[in-house]
Amino acid sequence: MARIDAHVHLIPDAYREQLGRLSPTPYPLPPWSSDLLDEFMDRHEIDGAVLSLTPPGVTVGDREHAAQLARLANDLTAEQVAADPGRFAGLASIPLRHMDDTLRELSHALDDLQLDGVMLLSNVEGTYLGDSAWDPLLDELDARGAYVFLHPDVPPYELPLDYPVWLHEFPFDTTRAIVNLIYSGTLERCPRVRIQVAHLGGAATFLAHRIASLAEREPKLAARAPAGALAYLERLYYDTGLSANAPALTSTLAVTSPRHIVFGTDWPYAALPESGDPAPGFAGIVDSDRESIDGFNIGALVPRLAREPSATQGP
Repeated sequence: MARIDAHVHLIPDAYREQLGRLSPTPYPLPPWSSDLLDEFMDRHEIDGAVLSLTPPGVTVGDREHAAQLARLANDLTAEQVAADPGRFAGLASIPLRHMDDTLRELSHALDDLQLDGVMLLSNVEGTYLGDSAWDPLLDELDARGAYVFLHPDVPPYELPLDYPVWLHEFPFDTTRAIVNLIYSGTLERCPRVRIQVAHLGGAATFLAHRIASLAEREPKLAARAPAGALAYLERLYYDTGLSANAPALTSTLAVTSPRHIVFGTDWPYAALPESGDPAPGFAGIVDSDRESIDGFNIGALVPRLAREPSATQGP
């Protein structure tokens, strides 16, 4: 079975060192190297990977530092992809400190470096995806029909409970960003952006009908999402990083088609078996759906990485 991992983090030494001078990270950054990446992929029979930076990405420091960090990160990502473009895809990191810098780096990353898409964080210092401040970026991504990976970041408040931020705050922050993308009208205005959301969408699929109920309770707000929340949720792509279990998958399949689910691990943060199938919690799903999730569906986001399934897939 072919397997493409749509959620693998990149933590090059030069990026780690520069980031350490600018900002504390929300959690310790694990060891990372190209050799460790190769070992991980071999151990779990992963044929290809989509690489993106670990949070906090490049949204730290002042305008100048953020722009410099983004340029460094994107050049390093492009180097990793260029080493084996049949095996790797790379997502750009965007500074989001000033829109001129943001659009300039987007052009460099997608046009000059030929990266495959963009990673955007759920929020940057409390400004969430869907905020009008980000409209020029989302409009440009829509014009390009770009691939966007929505990854959670630390929420803009002091954590109310003494647990690691990734435990429940990350999934909740993903959900906030998705809701804001829907009810800001961004997904209606930008239908060509192909969005992959991390961790099977956080809590969004479980809360899908609750999210949709806003249309009845707040019709003026919901007017910006005329297709209805369920329709926008259906068209997103969902990766299985840190969510390779039957309850999470069942919730997602109640909202969208198996063809909108892509395999992901969240390496090097994922707790995985020692070897073999990295998602044993999916053992009970239909073989053809598993094949599609593991290696074929990624073709809607990065066509060159897709692997044909052995059986004909449904719509």
